[in-house]
Amino acid sequence: MCAARMPPLAHIFRGTFVHSTWTCPMEVLRDHLLGVSDSGKIVFLEEASQQEKLAKEWCFKPCEIRELSHHEFFMPGLVDTHIHAPQYYFAGSHVDLPLLEWLTKYTYPTELRFQSTDFAEEVYTRVVRRTLKNGTTTACYFATIYTDSSLLLAEITDKFGQRAFVGKVNMDKNDTFPEYKETTEESIKETERFVSEILQRNYPRVKPIVTPRFALSCSETLMRELGNIAKTHDLHIQSHISENPDEVEAVKNLYPCYKNYTDVYDKNNLLTNKTVMAHGCYLSAEELDIFRERGASISFCPNSNISLCSGFLNAVEVLKHDVKLGLGTDVAGGYSPSLLDAVRKAMVVSNTLLINKINAKGLTVEEVFRLATLGGSQALGLDREIGNFEVGKEFDALLINPKASDSPIDLFYGDLVGDVSEAVIQKFLYLGDDRNIEEVYVGGKLVVPFSSSV
Repeated sequence: MCAARMPPLAHIFRGTFVHSTWTCPMEVLRDHLLGVSDSGKIVFLEEASQQEKLAKEWCFKPCEIRELSHHEFFMPGLVDTHIHAPQYYFAGSHVDLPLLEWLTKYTYPTELRFQSTDFAEEVYTRVVRRTLKNGTTTACYFATIYTDSSLLLAEITDKFGQRAFVGKVNMDKNDTFPEYKETTEESIKETERFVSEILQRNYPRVKPIVTPRFALSCSETLMRELGNIAKTHDLHIQSHISENPDEVEAVKNLYPCYKNYTDVYDKNNLLTNKTVMAHGCYLSAEELDIFRERGASISFCPNSNISLCSGFLNAVEVLKHDVKLGLGTDVAGGYSPSLLDAVRKAMVVSNTLLINKINAKGLTVEEVFRLATLGGSQALGLDREIGNFEVGKEFDALLINPKASDSPIDLFYGDLVGDVSEAVIQKFLYLGDDRNIEEVYVGGKLVVPFSSSV
């Protein structure tokens, strides 16, 4: 007799599950059973030899189990801790200038166009679809200074079922492109409206995030007030820090009374245990210690840092300081919306620092896999909810088929003997793309392939 009180299961899968824990950067669980409740949470993950016991406990029949092919595997959904949704409009182009010139020539004129909600709807729909297809189940989005189109981004992410933080950008200073900024009062008022409307809509997996663009575009008054809004509503905060040498020097000149770039944010209530700062290429050991003490996170965006010639984040050093670290695509400074690309570029950066004897040891691909999943969830304060396949967490997952139609991966006889090998998993991480991501689940719900209603 099964336990009648147990809730019904939405999914039961049998096969290989690949995920990370804090003690193991990549754990491969072959021939396991995973159950997902109607509420989208993982209720068991055990060896298939326990099927009879589990069937009695959870009231399921053998015919209800979906068995994966021996070459397929599930992995956790990818977590993009830093992406600019409006910049997807020009992703893959215009990476020919350093950061500050790039913002003025390409970014601000593009974001100005998002006054039009019709224009915003097309771009935002495409970026959400594209990132989901590429396995991003959680995205931390910058929108623009325009509240209505930023609200539209939240609505679109909810419609497609993506888990997301969405931020209306704040900036009351912009000397190089003055058409694109707000007054301090307007920025504060519109942020409060944005936050209030998102909270009232009560989306299950889309939350507002307070978003000062960076210290160069925000007055101290604005930064302090944004910090207060975040504290009042217990919200996350996102911004940029120490991305480019010219930017770091400009912040030093603009705010000479502060010890360093980190101090500007810290003294203005913006460095909390719910803060994620993108880049951090030039943070000192002292600044990293402050990040650790505050519980703030860093988003490692290697494609953007290389493409705009900004610098190299020493991820090994960040982790040595026990600072929370995730990966970001940073579209469109990063030209690819795929977090798999961020995995590969992170390995390139790590190896470059190793070659130049800056580090004695580099990151392994398994460690970078953890940054893309569990690390990203921790950076966004979601590691109790998502990031791996621990019982009690929501089932955010990708079904990977290395043998998919028109796959960019060639598998050979040795790859196909037995269950999924570490070599096949690595081939996917280095060579795979959206063609290999057959299904995407967020909170237990199948979101890719897309339904006809979205």
